Amino acid sequence: MSENLPRVTYTDNPADMTPLHLHLDNVLEGLDDTYLGKEFGHFINGEWVAGSKHYEVYSPADSARFMGTFSDATEAEIDQAVTAARAAFGEWRTASWQQRVAAMRKVADVLEERRHELGMIILHEVGKSRMEAMGEAEEVLAFIRYYCDTVEENQGYAHPNLQLSSSESTFNCFRPHGVFAVVSPFNFPVGLATSMLTGAILGGNAVVLKPSQANARSVLFFAEAAQAAGLPQGLLNVVTGGAEAGEALVSHAGIDGIAFTGSRRVGMKLHRDVANGPYVRPVIAELGGKNSSFVTKSANLADAAKGVASAAFGLQGQKCTACSRVFVEKSVAKEFVELLQREAAGMTIGHPTDKTVYLGPVIDERAGQRYLEAVAEAEKVGTVAFGGKRKTGGVFDRGWYLEPTIVTGVPFDHWLNQEELFVPFLSVVECDDLASAVEASNRSPYGLGSGVYTRDQAELDYFLNHIEAGVLYANRSSSATTGAWPGAQSFCGWKGSGHTGKGGMGPNYITQFMREQSHTLAKIEML
Repeated sequence: MSENLPRVTYTDNPADMTPLHLHLDNVLEGLDDTYLGKEFGHFINGEWVAGSKHYEVYSPADSARFMGTFSDATEAEIDQAVTAARAAFGEWRTASWQQRVAAMRKVADVLEERRHELGMIILHEVGKSRMEAMGEAEEVLAFIRYYCDTVEENQGYAHPNLQLSSSESTFNCFRPHGVFAVVSPFNFPVGLATSMLTGAILGGNAVVLKPSQANARSVLFFAEAAQAAGLPQGLLNVVTGGAEAGEALVSHAGIDGIAFTGSRRVGMKLHRDVANGPYVRPVIAELGGKNSSFVTKSANLADAAKGVASAAFGLQGQKCTACSRVFVEKSVAKEFVELLQREAAGMTIGHPTDKTVYLGPVIDERAGQRYLEAVAEAEKVGTVAFGGKRKTGGVFDRGWYLEPTIVTGVPFDHWLNQEELFVPFLSVVECDDLASAVEASNRSPYGLGSGVYTRDQAELDYFLNHIEAGVLYANRSSSATTGAWPGAQSFCGWKGSGHTGKGGMGPNYITQFMREQSHTLAKIEML
């Protein structure tokens, strides 16, 4: 039975994954006939609606694998979805927090039975390894259940206030905004979509979700589960399409708030556009990072090399918390780079259906060209110490499979060390000490994740007190900067990496989708 199979997280997994891999082999065999290669419409008001325009999607892992034909939302179809959401909100806004939690727990229960199919869809549409794909599928369940837990623990975020008069009662509560537009990214297409839509729905709102154009199938799979679980019609609507559809959705007059995960450029534009409206609507945005790790002379260098390599190259560097630069004290830099090269050399590159594969492809040609440009620039201004090439031959010719790349000697202020690249590319920066490295890192406009390797308590304290980032790790051999999990790490971006000061995966996330209201009631005899 699937419930007895090993569970996957991004950090700590069972030693023997053989039973899971055998089950995934069977799931993969039947995936095409059941879930892929079909024509998919929008999910509006609890029904499947065929779009008037369409586009085709092929797997980044193999351009010969047809993922399906998807509807490209028009303004009329987006308006239909927003109208359905507004109608659903009219009833959902008065649902008790217990009813909201119960509804979302049912969705999680349905997905529990379908999580392996979901994971293998993610594998094909993103190019994730088996373990990365199953990690996201399990994370979907964790998001829903953790957020439900936080609502229960806080009793719906309602409580009595200070009572100044014996003739009055005072009460504090949170109310929903209305309809949230949710725009999710390609790298965690259903995981991050689930985080945002669950926050909105538990907060009493309705949702219109537009997933990444490249990989909408997993999000539609989520919608199928929501439909099977009996989620009220119109509460969750999914429209597929590209940038034009996204722009039409977030600018629709019927949208009361926006939840977005993507680039800093697009997120800042969203903020500016929303600020030009009749009033400021909430924009909950997670906007990527240029994440640093630090290795001091007191560190366990073997653990540091493992953790940094995992953080830099996992999911081909396509994580907003990926480690893209590592500061290393000069006295241990040579030894550390050698250990890092050894870790990178042990990473198997190939089609992600192979259970031995660690690195699959990047998402598309644009990412591949960005990688090649970065490598060419590194060869001019520094040294490519490992990797730097696109793999060729066989399936490698049908996707952008890239070697994990380590560069040294690139000036810190160079754009390679300042801009988010989202490819398997790591820059090693030598430093005199931790304090100077932290100061340099803090000059970045980003502030999402960071990690340190040290056995000196004073250095650890300095790092925790001075680094300008929201997700911090220390001395983890599993990963220097990645691996956040609902309830374990609050995922809060600072500076240009986030806007609200409250992180997804954490206890304060849900309240962002609501607004505070106080009730002061005179104690009179009511009719």
